[in-house]
Amino acid sequence: MKKLILLLSILFISVNTIAQENQFTNEIKAFRKQDSIQKPNDGMLLFIGSSSFRLWKDVKSDFNNQNIVNRAFGGATLLDLIYFQNDVVLKYKPKKIFIYCGENDIASSEKVTPKMVFKRYKTFYKTLRKQFPDTPIIFVSLKPAISRWHMKDRMMATNKLISQFMKNKKNATFVNIWDAMLENGEPKKDIYIQDNLHMNAKGYAIWVEKMNALVND
Repeated sequence: MKKLILLLSILFISVNTIAQENQFTNEIKAFRKQDSIQKPNDGMLLFIGSSSFRLWKDVKSDFNNQNIVNRAFGGATLLDLIYFQNDVVLKYKPKKIFIYCGENDIASSEKVTPKMVFKRYKTFYKTLRKQFPDTPIIFVSLKPAISRWHMKDRMMATNKLISQFMKNKKNATFVNIWDAMLENGEPKKDIYIQDNLHMNAKGYAIWVEKMNALVND
């Protein structure tokens, strides 16, 4: 029985890994191609994580900063970020690292708890700190998307755990964008595109206000 359980576990991990690779292969290949043509300069501001960063096409002009390099991909979870860490962060020499990730972890399954997401983040943070002992790490809080409002309790609990963790770390900052995206205790209706998940320019303007001092100090 133990051997069967072990074999099934190995099979699950293998299938999950293949699915992960297939889902994001093209985006990761695109990053590799960009770097082969022109590798980002050392000392850039590195944005990593999921689609809320990936779709931020005007991020450089919004912050009036050409030193930003965006390596966010797909609908990444923290597990995906860990899996592709060599391609999206560890091979660079950033001045600062900005992270938006964790929302898709919560959305992936009702069985994923805030403590599980927090544990994934701590694993990733530990890897970053080993590679970049003094580099400022900025975690942008999970956002209150309209389409995922029913998950708000788990998301708020995740934000709280990560916020408390970052408070006690050197060169670590937690940016709370959650509260600023609410109106009368619910997500603002005019800051999202039609899917009620991803943001429009008004939504990103809130992020710029909250992050500008960290990006341009």
